[in-house]
Amino acid sequence: MSRIELTRNLFIKKLLQSRYPQLTVFIIMLAGYIFAILAGLLGTPVGSHNFSIVFVWITWWAILILAAVPFFGRGWCAVCPIPLPGEWLQRGAILRPERTLSEAKWKSKGGWLNLRWPKFLRNIWLQNISFLLLALFSSVLLTTPNVTGIVLAAMLFMAIGSSVIFERRSFCRYLCPIGGFIGLYSQTAPVELRIKDKQICVTCDGKPCYNGNENGYGCPWDVFPAGLTKNTYCGLCMECLRTCPSDNIAINLRPFASDLEKPSTRLDEAFKAFIMLGSAMIYAAVLLGPWGTLKDAAYHVGTNSWFIYAAVFLGIIFILLPSLFALCTFRFQNFNSFKKRFTTLSTSLIPLGLMFWVAFSLSFVLTNATYILASFSDPLGLGWNLFGTANVAWQPLLTSMLAPAQTLALVGGLIWSARTAQNAAREAKTSPIPVILYCLIATIIMLWLLL
Repeated sequence: MSRIELTRNLFIKKLLQSRYPQLTVFIIMLAGYIFAILAGLLGTPVGSHNFSIVFVWITWWAILILAAVPFFGRGWCAVCPIPLPGEWLQRGAILRPERTLSEAKWKSKGGWLNLRWPKFLRNIWLQNISFLLLALFSSVLLTTPNVTGIVLAAMLFMAIGSSVIFERRSFCRYLCPIGGFIGLYSQTAPVELRIKDKQICVTCDGKPCYNGNENGYGCPWDVFPAGLTKNTYCGLCMECLRTCPSDNIAINLRPFASDLEKPSTRLDEAFKAFIMLGSAMIYAAVLLGPWGTLKDAAYHVGTNSWFIYAAVFLGIIFILLPSLFALCTFRFQNFNSFKKRFTTLSTSLIPLGLMFWVAFSLSFVLTNATYILASFSDPLGLGWNLFGTANVAWQPLLTSMLAPAQTLALVGGLIWSARTAQNAAREAKTSPIPVILYCLIATIIMLWLLL
């Protein structure tokens, strides 16, 4: 399948260029986000009946993992409300930028520090760490509304703080725990933003797609569109589509996993793949498995058993999984050649990790989906019955279809990763067989954990 330019359609292009549809979704999302914070802090302490738990960890999570990321990549980032208040402060405007009288360029009027993000932190290691912090406390986070409320509020204030200190969307690019997750798996999505003709960008005066003009802001993600080869760091904000004077920006429909044809050689991105793969397996064991001792250790934060659990969690992700993978890719010539082979071949784990999360999420979401109806009728647990569904009895959904669907997802992920491994192995000039065996063993373990 060749690429299809969706923005060739005038209706789609005008819809994406207009700020009003996006702003409408932004405001609805921001209202929902703030209400989730308030519900977590002020509503019922019973997680299964609290809007913050149900809205974030069941409804939003299902949309994100089962639809948004696999099919739209960074599409969630295009409507995420978290950076919105900080960005409004930073720009000094809600919609269009205005031209300053003192300078012949388009910029915001926020008047904040506008510092560059530190060069040594321009990677996703902080995102890796922030995701791991959420993962280590996930058992409490998923069941305790006030903890969820505090975390949601902290993310909002961190985004505001980073916007008034640093330029552009530094929080989204370098700090957001979900941003790194979405960026990794957005490489598999069939939607991309790319330029049409590189030569036009070379000769373009002023580079408004990066610096902004009267029609829009400079790229909030600090990306020059002409250099885009992957979805990883493009937030689909559509500012470059608005600012390009040469109609040289396109939204394309493409084959799945097109970005994986050129494997990454970055160590921070490689370890993100191990973090996501390992976290999905550990989540399946803790949240869906029959081991009471493991559940108790994960839930009782601060106890000796929790510290042992945390040490095992981090050991699996940072030592066990990478070490076994390194053995599969080992052919030592020098460190740089080994590092390149290790990072290149780790691209093979991206499809597998995504399908691990899909399989886990199917079980988690379908088991708890009926809580959605109850919590939306009584979001604070105060005895309301707004839509007549507050007393709907809990029951798991589609139980007969769950195991076949999970098996299909995992086997499909294995086949997908095997094909990716063949391509990566050609790039690394080595055999894909050890990596495929690694993926096979991981898949068997995940099947055992889920089924």
